[in-house]
Amino acid sequence: MTYFFNLGKLSMRVLGIETSCDETGIAIYDSERGLLAHTIYSQIDIHAQWGGVVPELASRDHVRKAIPLITDVLNQANLIGKDLHGVAYTKGPGLVGALLTGAMLGRTLSFTWGVPAIGVHHLEGHLLAPFLEPEPPSFPFLALLVSGGHTELVKVEGLGRYEIIGDTLDDAAGEAFDKTAKLLGLGYPGGAALAKLAERGNSDRFHFPRPMIDRPGLDFSFSGLKTFALQTVENNDHDEQTKADIARAFEDAVVETLTIKCRRALQETGLTSLVIAGGVSANKALRHALHDMCKKREVSLFFPRLEFCTDNGAMIAYVGCQRLMAGERDDLSVEVYPRWALDKINK
Repeated sequence: MTYFFNLGKLSMRVLGIETSCDETGIAIYDSERGLLAHTIYSQIDIHAQWGGVVPELASRDHVRKAIPLITDVLNQANLIGKDLHGVAYTKGPGLVGALLTGAMLGRTLSFTWGVPAIGVHHLEGHLLAPFLEPEPPSFPFLALLVSGGHTELVKVEGLGRYEIIGDTLDDAAGEAFDKTAKLLGLGYPGGAALAKLAERGNSDRFHFPRPMIDRPGLDFSFSGLKTFALQTVENNDHDEQTKADIARAFEDAVVETLTIKCRRALQETGLTSLVIAGGVSANKALRHALHDMCKKREVSLFFPRLEFCTDNGAMIAYVGCQRLMAGERDDLSVEVYPRWALDKINK
């Protein structure tokens, strides 16, 4: 099903390539039939030994994995390259080497197959990932983009029409999760491990501050929360229950802060639909808290399935399809943007 005005072909079938960081995501989206095939390869095992993403290793692994994964999704969909009508690739933001790998591959395939190509904003992919679900949201809506590199509240009027009304002043929520997990000795990536550990924690033992909720506005700040976690770890024993209690207190603080800011944004905008997207949107505690808040306010809540919360090719294929159908095309030059604000997407 198509959710945007069709100004080009009656239908399109688009290959999506996501290589912004440490996941290689490949997918094929059909404007009439929906998602035909997708696959994701994670580089976690490669980077875990270094405690974080090594850009050069990430780029090299995208080179090794991308073409076999493209072959895989074509086989899943029972298609060949000539059956496609376009190619979409992540243009930014992200690691410059990783972005160039996907962009060059996307441009090469589009030239070889004689189809148009388009670069997609990585965050726009996350923002519109819920449109891959059977019951997508309708415009306009409020979105909470929450990941390792971004924590933003966005007013979404339509495709390409985004207004950032709240942003993080320092660490993103996902970054704070990973850094606190490292303090607790949970390794890399630590956000999911911290959330799992928090399930065994006692919520009454520690209380972490809720940053910036006593100030007007919709911006976020998580660096102080990370510092508070460091001090708590240093001043207490390191037994497993204490770690779990600290993890629970940290998660509670982040979840409550995000929920309060979302409630405030809904009040200020008058919007009645909320989308949560990005890696941290997979957090169970956050989903439950936002569900309860939205239910009380009679607001509809939307989020992508878990496999589409993290970086993936399906969201790139979807957005690329919508933009190609609207008549957009990239020329033969290859440009990528390691830094690229969402509200500058059409400028």
